[in-house]
Amino acid sequence: MVNKVLILLGPTSVGKTGASILPAKELGTEIISADSMQVYRHMDIGTAKPSREEMALVRHHMIDIVEPWEEFSAGRFIEEVVPIIERLHSEGKVPLVVGGTGLYIKSMTRGLFSAPGANTILREELLSEEEEEPGTLYGLLLELDPETAKGITPNDTRRLIRALEVCLQSACPVSELKKSLTSPLPYDFIKIGITRERDELYSLIERRVDEMIEAGLLEEAKKVLSMNPSRTAMQAIGYKELAGFLEGEYPLEEAVRLIKRNTKRYAKRQFTWFKKEEGISWADVTGIYEPGDIYLEIKKKIKGLDTAIFR
Repeated sequence: MVNKVLILLGPTSVGKTGASILPAKELGTEIISADSMQVYRHMDIGTAKPSREEMALVRHHMIDIVEPWEEFSAGRFIEEVVPIIERLHSEGKVPLVVGGTGLYIKSMTRGLFSAPGANTILREELLSEEEEEPGTLYGLLLELDPETAKGITPNDTRRLIRALEVCLQSACPVSELKKSLTSPLPYDFIKIGITRERDELYSLIERRVDEMIEAGLLEEAKKVLSMNPSRTAMQAIGYKELAGFLEGEYPLEEAVRLIKRNTKRYAKRQFTWFKKEEGISWADVTGIYEPGDIYLEIKKKIKGLDTAIFR
């Protein structure tokens, strides 16, 4: 019998974190974060880490494990996660993986393989972003895959779009795909996705950004930026936008607008990644906000799969 792993995934701000505590408690298990930015210490507000109260209720893993100046990769994520999963299985527990980083989830469930084919819709979205703000594509590729970006000129739109198309669909840089060929982990993955209508999700994103600013994100960004953060850490939305404000490039209001815009764009990319992940059972929680009520929708989906993970 293949051991099971429960994955709770979805875009940023959809309600994963609060809702994840309840199944973890009911299953008597522990949570493994699959968020590439929550691994960094000191980056608490901007990465929307679980609260101290939530972390006190259920043991969490893969949060606060490296410093901002360190690089972190999907390969290292797998190396760290496998022993945790194996221990939980040995204790008769079903591990609960929670997150929205497509690369981490894909590296667990499917491994990292060859480049995907063309995606007309994604190409049109990327081209639209470049027309709205020239230089966007090259800047994004520098963040996601600086090694590949070095070999492409900023005005070579065709090659930039293809490189980004590969990055976003595979959730892996082209340069990494050329180096890393891994196999899926040998578990039975139960994948539950949380989704909302786009307008509602965008409204929640805007509210969360405002709350982050009120909670002290600017001060946190100053601290993190003083630590000479790595390229990987600076992919976290919020810090690079506030860096522009701190360097006098634009007012705080513009930084906040950019954080909201870039977070919405990130949510769109997350959906692009998840569409490539097979076997996700989606729970639409539009209009539902309380963690307990969201969990009820999640539990319906789990029970509908007849997985027998709940006694």
